[in-house]
Amino acid sequence: MSVMKRLSGIVQAKANKALDKAENPADMLDLSYEKQMENLTKVRRALADVATARKRLELQASQLQAQAQKLQDQAKQALGQGQEDLARQALARRATLAEQLESLGTQHQQVEAQQQQLETTASRLQAQVDAFRTKKETLKASYTASKAQASIGEAVSGISESMTDAGMTLDRAQDKIAQMQARAGAIDELLDTGALPDALGGGGDDIQKQLDATSKAGQVDAELAALKAQIGSGAGADPSASLPPGAAPGTNGGPSGGASGNGAPAPDGGNS
Repeated sequence: MSVMKRLSGIVQAKANKALDKAENPADMLDLSYEKQMENLTKVRRALADVATARKRLELQASQLQAQAQKLQDQAKQALGQGQEDLARQALARRATLAEQLESLGTQHQQVEAQQQQLETTASRLQAQVDAFRTKKETLKASYTASKAQASIGEAVSGISESMTDAGMTLDRAQDKIAQMQARAGAIDELLDTGALPDALGGGGDDIQKQLDATSKAGQVDAELAALKAQIGSGAGADPSASLPPGAAPGTNGGPSGGASGNGAPAPDGGNS
């Protein structure tokens, strides 16, 4: 039983929420005004019916009064002719009409009081309807203005939200760019120190690279010292002193110009 109650409550809550969302205050005000106008129309119709009934009673009373006066005249005429019985009969009928006139008078008073009450009700209801119409138009104008203001607020909120999203996207992009720049710099440093293998260099041993670099530096220092010694000795110095080990003196344009690589004299006359 509790499950059914909860289910019914959920359904009712959903229905109320849907109705609240679909309900338009301006339309509801117009509908309420229409209902009040319908009630006012009903009161006016009832007032017209009561007034008609009162008029009908007045006509009936006039007819009965005319009949009663006629019977009165007939009774006098019968007495003048010596017909007392006929006069008595006319007066009896007149008495019956008098009772009917009295009943009509009572009904006429009731109907007249009812008409006055309906007139008061119609006047009060008319005033209420007029006041409601004025208030309705005021509320509709306020609702329209509030709705427009809410729409503008929602639009501004949407613009603000989109600008905030754009700013956050820009910040994320800047952070990612900075991160990639730092990563690229770190990789370059690791490649320079040999901590990371170079894809084009085949990934050699870093210790061997350091030994090779030291050997090259020593060779450069030896060649630099030999060159300084050559410059310091002047033009008369032995040129072979600055040559690398195993090189012949005449190979680079020495004293025996035009000599062969083994130092033998050139042949005469060009005979082979």
